[in-house]
Amino acid sequence: MNYLNKTKILLAAMASSLVMMQAAADDKLTGKAAEYANMTPQALAERLIMQENGLKLDQAVQEGGTVLDRQTQDELQQICSGEGRAGLTSETTARVLALSKASIKLPEGGITLGDWREGEKVARSGYGFRVGHKNDSHEKRDPGGNCYACHQMDPEEYTYGTLGPSLKSFGKMRGNTPQTREYLYNVIYSPHTYFPCTHMPRFGTNGVLTEKQIADVMAYLLDPKSPVNK
Repeated sequence: MNYLNKTKILLAAMASSLVMMQAAADDKLTGKAAEYANMTPQALAERLIMQENGLKLDQAVQEGGTVLDRQTQDELQQICSGEGRAGLTSETTARVLALSKASIKLPEGGITLGDWREGEKVARSGYGFRVGHKNDSHEKRDPGGNCYACHQMDPEEYTYGTLGPSLKSFGKMRGNTPQTREYLYNVIYSPHTYFPCTHMPRFGTNGVLTEKQIADVMAYLLDPKSPVNK
């Protein structure tokens, strides 16, 4: 048998093996697809993330810990998962309120306003705390609150979300009183204190914003010089 014929036979064998491997892979994928189709969204998410390596669970995150730590719900999150507000009872509502209040740490010097200009930057920035193939580095840039994703604030800003209420003229309507400052601080730090099972992040409890950033955002909402109150 000459070299050319040997080569043809070898290539044919390789091609046949590849076809068989592909068929096996297709069968496996088809089986998985059928299995996935019969799973609830929650069960599928658990499977893809926790068993199929959909995320790098050991990847470090900026606030400390790992991605796996982020997937582990605390008691408040467990109560609010599933039916959310619709599933709350008087007992679970009271528990959410208690957990939220207990997580709030007040500033040592009392609740004060920061710099509204810095607060504007925090409110506009959606940067921070992303994981995956392109991580955020906080070496040169602080994370933001991405407030405009859910709220109207500066009336001159036309790009904003409507998931949360409008905060336009917030300080003008509420006034810069101790009661307003305490309410606003608590809402930013842990909004479940007033709105159990809300979609708003717990910016203080989860360490998304620093104490200074919260004070700056409060100034953006309450300072009469802020564009929010023009």
